[in-house]
Amino acid sequence: MSNHPFRFGVSLINVGSRSSWRDRVRETEDLGYDVLQMPDHLGMQSPFPALVAAADVTSMRLGTYVLNASVASPAYLARDVTDTQRLTDGRLELGLGAGYMPNEFEAVGLPFGTGGERLGRLEKTLSALRGLLAAQADAPVPPIMLAGAGDRMLRVGAREADIFSFSVMAGVTPGVPPEEAFARRIEVLREAAGDRLDKIELNLFVAAVGESAETLDLSIIRQASGLDDARLNQVPGVLIGSAGEIADRLRRYREEYGITYISVLEPHRDAFAEVIKHLR
Repeated sequence: MSNHPFRFGVSLINVGSRSSWRDRVRETEDLGYDVLQMPDHLGMQSPFPALVAAADVTSMRLGTYVLNASVASPAYLARDVTDTQRLTDGRLELGLGAGYMPNEFEAVGLPFGTGGERLGRLEKTLSALRGLLAAQADAPVPPIMLAGAGDRMLRVGAREADIFSFSVMAGVTPGVPPEEAFARRIEVLREAAGDRLDKIELNLFVAAVGESAETLDLSIIRQASGLDDARLNQVPGVLIGSAGEIADRLRRYREEYGITYISVLEPHRDAFAEVIKHLR
């Protein structure tokens, strides 16, 4: 069992006006969430300004979930991280990933490349970023979350991350039951982390929450993952059942896998808030 307490984050998808954004931020905190997270995709809001705008009306921690580090300039990223960390009174959690949408690489004039190449770019960006932040007088280095599912990413996370987030694909291995596939991914991280394991907070990305498969909204994650609904309904990151049943499932994940930090998408914010009530 992990010694970390449960924490709950939610990714809000669009900002809108200043007043409506602040209202949604307040509502999110009132629902019991600990972390406000912002995704990073072209065509959506810019994460850092949104987090700074939220900081004045909430005591929640503020995170990126997750930045595409494969297309980020370390120097520009260091500037944005530094000011956001300062303007939020040190509440930033910096989530980074290797990127998975080819059109975003095309838009910035970079090759999509292989998974290994993208992971290599993430590692270089993270190393350079840490150096730039540590060189400043106040060393504004936030906790680093890495997110993914592949074995190479898990090993990088075991070495570098303060928080590791398991994506929906962590429950997907051809020919292997989803929870068994997920357990294997957990074991890869544990073996790679060794004595460092207790320093890593384990996060589960929850793509959907609902009382039954028939009423479940899988529209966002279906498009992002390319998986059909039958497969998605079985992965650990899709939670089906009553609020109490889901809470029991998450307690089991904490006992068996050490998962204590749960992040959900905004369309499922209110439904998951009912689960939070069972876990406080």
